[in-house]
Amino acid sequence: MTDHAIEIEGLRKTYEAGGKAPPKEALKGIDLNIPAGAIFGLLGPNGAGKSTLINILAGLVTKTAGRVRIWGFDQDVNPRQSRAAIGVMPQETNMDPFFTPRAALEVQAGLYGVPKQRRRTDEILAMIGLTEQAEAYARNLSGGMKRRLLLGKALVHGPQVLVIDEPTAGVDIELRQMLWTNVRKLNDAGVTIILTTHYLEEAEQMCDEIAIIDRGQVVARDETSALVGRMDTKTLVVLPDGPVPETLSLPEGIAVARRPSGALALSYSRSRLRAGDVLSALAAAGVGVRDLATEEPDLEDVFLSLTGTQAAA
Repeated sequence: MTDHAIEIEGLRKTYEAGGKAPPKEALKGIDLNIPAGAIFGLLGPNGAGKSTLINILAGLVTKTAGRVRIWGFDQDVNPRQSRAAIGVMPQETNMDPFFTPRAALEVQAGLYGVPKQRRRTDEILAMIGLTEQAEAYARNLSGGMKRRLLLGKALVHGPQVLVIDEPTAGVDIELRQMLWTNVRKLNDAGVTIILTTHYLEEAEQMCDEIAIIDRGQVVARDETSALVGRMDTKTLVVLPDGPVPETLSLPEGIAVARRPSGALALSYSRSRLRAGDVLSALAAAGVGVRDLATEEPDLEDVFLSLTGTQAAA
């Protein structure tokens, strides 16, 4: 076993469009290594190639070119071992409506060849909070309970790598907290987590490292704090001590925005100016300061600057 849970080299996927339409290249030579034991964020706008990449890792889509190793197993050389090393919690909640959660977990374990004496059905039901609903038909479960069951199904074979695709899209706060609690417990137990999400605040809080994919290519990959640190813009939010002139004459490089609260948001390049320079310019313009605060860039700013796309809500 290497230091990487996932190793991807030159990964390409081309879909034939049919007719006279040109083929669509969904992945354009992706190189990406994901450290073992990490919570790793995989972000990108809709159509960027995230789903194609996840489906290739899960063995559901055949790649056009490249190499994929999961937990040290090459997909082409050891397909069974590589597939057994990964579990996927999909975004869609399609499942047999007449299976109970217990039956669904047992069937899933059987598909992976887990012997009955090694199955952890009761343990998983307890972890995902479905012990009381263990014998209820899936059709009678709420949407949140179905999402919990998807997580349980991804864990029946004890994978070393868990991919969670948009786990909290459209779910309530209680389920979101339960999912993140379980993710942290699994990670503490040594499971590598790969997370896709449109909620950038979650990615910023949860992920050790992040890769951003756009138009089939990795456009950024770094530790989360380092990605955010790439942004050069800083903002001082000033509460004026008295009236503010209608027109403010400030030096080049300082942008001002008036907020509904009456505060002034002064944005500047922290590599070119210091906060003291901004405050001095404000004083020279005849504006006193009653109170102030600073705003640092966040992952939303990084995402927008790299992809030109606002993250979906």
